[in-house]
Amino acid sequence: MHFEKLSVDPKVTRINRRVEAIANRALRGWDGLKGKAGLGGRRAAYDDAAYEFVGGARDALRKKHYDKSLRLLWKAEQVAPWSSFRDASEVERALMDAAERGMTADERAARARFSSQEFRDLLDREYTPAEKRAIVAILSKIGHGEAYAWLVSASMLNEVQSTGARAAVTMQIMEEAKHFVVLRELVQAFGVPVPRQSAWEYLLLEGCLKARGLNRFFGMNVLVETIALSLFGVLADKPGLEVLNFFHLDESRHTALPDNYFREFPMSEREKRNLRARLERLLLVLPALPLVIFLEEEFAEIGVDAFDFGGSVLRKAAHLADRAGFDLLLPKDDTLAMINRLFNAYCAATREGHQPRDFMVAETSQGEKVAAVEREIFGPSPAIEA
Repeated sequence: MHFEKLSVDPKVTRINRRVEAIANRALRGWDGLKGKAGLGGRRAAYDDAAYEFVGGARDALRKKHYDKSLRLLWKAEQVAPWSSFRDASEVERALMDAAERGMTADERAARARFSSQEFRDLLDREYTPAEKRAIVAILSKIGHGEAYAWLVSASMLNEVQSTGARAAVTMQIMEEAKHFVVLRELVQAFGVPVPRQSAWEYLLLEGCLKARGLNRFFGMNVLVETIALSLFGVLADKPGLEVLNFFHLDESRHTALPDNYFREFPMSEREKRNLRARLERLLLVLPALPLVIFLEEEFAEIGVDAFDFGGSVLRKAAHLADRAGFDLLLPKDDTLAMINRLFNAYCAATREGHQPRDFMVAETSQGEKVAAVEREIFGPSPAIEA
């Protein structure tokens, strides 16, 4: 291609370059001084000279989370045809149409019935009003949690180092947004009032959002995401709730992010063992205990012991915390044993004939799809081994 070149005075160009260089040194020097003094400075953790975020490329993190999430990205239009989402591309719609043409007449009829109203009719047939209220109460807990997960993951973008880690967190933000809006439609399809956050959820989720630095990883990815993973594991095999298998798979990657991140950027011994940080982690965990008690009736309605659920969640969360290097106020086994004593004391006071048991080895996740995903993260369940 031919350009009609314009003439520029080289002396003027040199002066402009020199002025910019002086301004650059002054701006960056001033921001550097403010940063060292704790007065702000440059907010973006971006290394423009290297064309990377601070921390480098770290492509291993990107491949484990961002690339993998893109491969596993699911479309609500395909897996939840009853929803209002139309997020499939033209190619994906063409594949869906081709797949439908290969279905039998009965299979096509089964897919067609999952319009919005027919899906509601299915829920009415499968669940009693009390069961619907219980499922909505349970699902709404993590529905509110997904709203906070969206906020917390967005706030983590400037806490992590490297391009790979930011790509991973960015994908989590996208997935949390999808979880919130799709789960909201699912909960509303039950046609029963959606409860507000309980005080215990409020304390837990606000604590995660307000946590300092990397402790937000502990609160959200270790604790809240494990609660979400476990709730989806309880319900994903139930009629009309099969879409939760996709939520469950996403949450499994979210729970792995802190461990993968700290393999690249290990926490200092001070960050692991600092008394204030360990106390903050304990304070994040504490609201989860009365939340288990609060949901006892709803879990009972669907045939699940709330304390089995609580024990399963806390065992998995403790495993993830230990693997990522998040020291708790007490060692992992001591913490679980103490909580197990509290659970048994409550049950002894409220359940006639209660016999002490180890709730920490319980397993409430259901279905082989869910079990296969969780075995990759946590290994075989103690309940299954027993």
